[in-house]
Amino acid sequence: MPTPAIQAVKSFRLKSLSAARLLRPAAQHALSQPGAAPRAVPNPFIPRLNPNTGRWAPPKVSLRQQADLVKRARASGTVGLLPPGPKLSVAEWTRAQAAAQASIAPTGETVEEVKKKKEKGPNWTVPVAWTGDVKERAVAGADIGYRLYAGRKRMFKGHKWERVADARKKKRAEAMAKMARRVEAYKKFYQNRRPRPLEPPRASAKAAKLPF
Repeated sequence: MPTPAIQAVKSFRLKSLSAARLLRPAAQHALSQPGAAPRAVPNPFIPRLNPNTGRWAPPKVSLRQQADLVKRARASGTVGLLPPGPKLSVAEWTRAQAAAQASIAPTGETVEEVKKKKEKGPNWTVPVAWTGDVKERAVAGADIGYRLYAGRKRMFKGHKWERVADARKKKRAEAMAKMARRVEAYKKFYQNRRPRPLEPPRASAKAAKLPF
């Protein structure tokens, strides 16, 4: 029994092939012949220009559905059966399609054999030629997978505690290195000021100043 990921890709392929009338026995027989050229199928992942009205029709598959299909195809190893689009780069699709076509060998079946197989279901993995130009935006750092700071001279400002963390750490380290002398000076200061701390303090006209 196919997994839910493969079932989703299969459902998409069957719908696309049905719209292009490639599920008929004659078409299945022609596509199964050795050396048969793949049929042209409109890419449902990209918008299309209507030559009669001059208007653009939106993609038949939404971006959310495309992302879900690509995720399921990657999980099942069937990326080559999907068309390229905004959620699937042309480079990744080309590599996956080459691997998928290498694993599918033409059988050269007869029309009768194709009709018998139709009872079990048509061949939804036949190679097709997706028509339409996929326009990809040039994103800095997309090829190395590090897009956030690609092309930037400095990082974002971040929180204040992050910006002053290094200076505070350095200042704390210097203070800890001199802590023994600081404690000794602190104790001597009060020893000199009040040699007998249990006696009542004497009023001093000059205000005392701490050593730090």
